[in-house]
Amino acid sequence: MPMEFINQNILLVSLVAVSGLSLLWPLLSGQSGQGVGPVEATRLINREDAHILDVREADEFVAGHLPEAKNIPVSKLAERGSEIETLKGAPIIVCCATGMRSNKACAELKKQGFEKIYNLSGGVDAWVGAGYPIKKGAKKK
Repeated sequence: MPMEFINQNILLVSLVAVSGLSLLWPLLSGQSGQGVGPVEATRLINREDAHILDVREADEFVAGHLPEAKNIPVSKLAERGSEIETLKGAPIIVCCATGMRSNKACAELKKQGFEKIYNLSGGVDAWVGAGYPIKKGAKKK
């Protein structure tokens, strides 16, 4: 009986399995920064004066980024970490397109001594999907 149900509803069973895995992905992937969604990120920005670090490449950043974000690509974070040295005690929301590169950046920032690191879950894609504004143009120094 259960196999018959699975065989007749393979698409539904697959969808449930994929949904379950995507919910567990942050735990399984060893997420380095505390994950926050767009709503929680906005609260951190408004109430705790959190800074935003976008770790995508410059061309991605110029195409659209969170307002007031600073851009340091994840590949340059080790060598350019001194640019944000003064923010070690401040909350920092790290973002990329979907949250994968920002997870790597969170690990690097922790190695450099940053403590209040938050990974924007779903990245800029989730931010835009939630209807929040983005800015386009040259990177903020």
